Amino acid sequence: MKIYSQDGSELMDVSAIERDGNKLVVKGKIFQSMPMTAKLNPEEARKGMKMMSFSTWLFLLSMPFRKSTKSS
Repeated sequence: MKIYSQDGSELMDVSAIERDGNKLVVKGKIFQSMPMTAKLNPEEARKGMKMMSFSTWLFLLSMPFRKSTKSS
């Protein structure tokens, strides 16, 4: 999975998302070269969930079924 910046350049290439106890571990490379491992604990996940509106939740649920569009 790749995460892109607003200008379309690759920010992160995620190679794995795993569970480590009660934490979510995201492994990948930033800027195509620097290895990175990030851990998300339950408290921070709840904070992130509170940032999203109901319409954003609906969009997130439907996202896997959408086609990509070219951004300009």
